[in-house]
Amino acid sequence: MAIPIAYNFRNLIVRKTTTIMTALGIALTVAVLLAILAMLHGLRTALVSTGDPLHVLVLRKGANSELVSNFTREAFQTLKQREGIAHDQSGNPMASLEMVTVINLVSVDAPDGANVTVRGLESMGISMRKNLKLVAGRWFTPGRREVAVGESLIKRFPDAQLGKRLRFGAADWDVVGVMSSGQSATNTEIFADLNQLSSDQNRAAVLSSALVRAADPVAARALVNNISNDQQLNMDAEMEKEYYEKQTSSGALLRYLGTFVAVIMAIGSAFAAMNTMYAAVARRSKEIGTLRVLGFSRFSILTSFFAESLLLATLGGVIGCLLVLPLNGTTTGVGNFVTFSETDFNLAVTPGIMVSGVLFAIVMGAVGGLFPAWSAAKKQILVALRQV
Repeated sequence: MAIPIAYNFRNLIVRKTTTIMTALGIALTVAVLLAILAMLHGLRTALVSTGDPLHVLVLRKGANSELVSNFTREAFQTLKQREGIAHDQSGNPMASLEMVTVINLVSVDAPDGANVTVRGLESMGISMRKNLKLVAGRWFTPGRREVAVGESLIKRFPDAQLGKRLRFGAADWDVVGVMSSGQSATNTEIFADLNQLSSDQNRAAVLSSALVRAADPVAARALVNNISNDQQLNMDAEMEKEYYEKQTSSGALLRYLGTFVAVIMAIGSAFAAMNTMYAAVARRSKEIGTLRVLGFSRFSILTSFFAESLLLATLGGVIGCLLVLPLNGTTTGVGNFVTFSETDFNLAVTPGIMVSGVLFAIVMGAVGGLFPAWSAAKKQILVALRQV
């Protein structure tokens, strides 16, 4: 015969102070874990959603990022004649010569400044990015010191506002537009005219990379292989989406540190739950004896106390989810070890992450409740009834 679950609910309500304190300890542990998971999910979403499955990124042989790659205009002229590259309605090859550099801007989180990526490109580079759109202002005018900024930047960088000026290179640059590309990392970049930017940076001849659009997925893979194996061209090609997916390594340190902190806190929370349940067993000794007299088996008592610990942990898990839920959609940034600039992204507290948090809490409750439940089940009837 099983002990009704209502018995456990009543005990948790009666011991409301202890219940709330233990549940809050578990909730804080769950909240820390969920905050880390939300950050990692947001970062991965931003990087994985960047890029087009038909885009091929071409860098200098041996370069692992656009920032350290050198790409000449002569090589670009040779590259864009490759078979398999798509053409626009005017018959022009869809290939974009680009230059990437970083500047330092003061942010709301970093008064000393944070690195932001500036990308120089021409109109073809903008039209090739199908998901990119202008949400305010206008695009920069070729030949002028004008920029369009990603919409994530205007949330965290006071100087990157529409109508303001950014100081980098040889002079000031007017912010004339705000662009958006969904949740991709492009939202953390600044776009400028290629020729004007390269001139200001004294890099008119040597730029960074080339982005080409393939006619179809088969042609895209063929382009990657042909370009990478061409000894004369001396370039490496990679699918654009794969290039950005590799940058998720920038969150590895955050993941390890966050997991370590969460595990340490989880151990503490499990011990707190264990102490709570041991105290409950000690205070309810006569109840346990009475339950045995009424015919409830040792297994029923073990199951009941174990279930009570799980209920307590589940309550903590739910509270932890509620604590971290307001963070959903919050914009933050993390240093990218590949581009040496900051990647901004939105924290994403998904249903799957919240379910993981509740399950994590239940595991803590199971660890913390097993031994006290076993202790309650082992009590002899007469000994339990005699204890005060």
